[in-house]
Amino acid sequence: MLKKTLLWAVGCLMVLTAAGSVNAQASKEITVSAAISLKNAFEEIGTLFESRNKGVKVVFNFGASGDLVKQIEGGAPVDVFASAAQKDMDQIEQKGLIDSFTRFNFVKNTVVLIQSLSSTLEIKGFEDLLKPEVKMISIGNPQTVPAGKYAQEVFTRLKVWDGISHKLVLAENVRQVLDYVTKNEVDAGVVYATDAAVQTGKIKIVATAPSESHKPVVYPVAVLKGSKNEALAKAFVAMLKADEGMNILKKYGFESAR
Repeated sequence: MLKKTLLWAVGCLMVLTAAGSVNAQASKEITVSAAISLKNAFEEIGTLFESRNKGVKVVFNFGASGDLVKQIEGGAPVDVFASAAQKDMDQIEQKGLIDSFTRFNFVKNTVVLIQSLSSTLEIKGFEDLLKPEVKMISIGNPQTVPAGKYAQEVFTRLKVWDGISHKLVLAENVRQVLDYVTKNEVDAGVVYATDAAVQTGKIKIVATAPSESHKPVVYPVAVLKGSKNEALAKAFVAMLKADEGMNILKKYGFESAR
């Protein structure tokens, strides 16, 4: 009797172990590397995607688009890449790292000048950054941060670059710029309108960059070649095109690029 009981217990354990293996195999994961300005919207879209695809986990890697490109070129296991600039997507497409048929532009953004609500400095436009009392201005590093490159284009077009370049505090990404301004550690900063919307209670937009002063801020997205979960990666990208995904993006201030 004891022997039968032991055999039955072992049998049940084997069945449970097998079931666990099946469940483990059924659990899938995709990695999405995206410009950090997409963070809030993408996290909500990720939650929606997971709810529609049981057993699927979306892992996000947010950062400056230029840094994300370096990671991808270095062999980082990424399934989907969403950039804040065409240049970065072009770079990895030219190296054959994305499925070009999956690439499309999905949202647009606006470049703005922001200031802490607690600041006493009078800044009403980009030209005011030339004032001697304005000591520190933060932008993303133009070499790796699209928002920083756009800021450089704006400053150059408005003919203030030479007068303020020595005041610049370069940040690793656009959210770091936002953090500096929020904490009033710098006098002003240049971010996207969607980033400014995240901290409306602590910062204010003092000026919007003229559209002709910089290249259009259009975000491309694509599935990477060699994705281990290509079908899921394509499904995630498809959700960005769908109304439910676009409605979330619009909620966070993005405009459709389609």
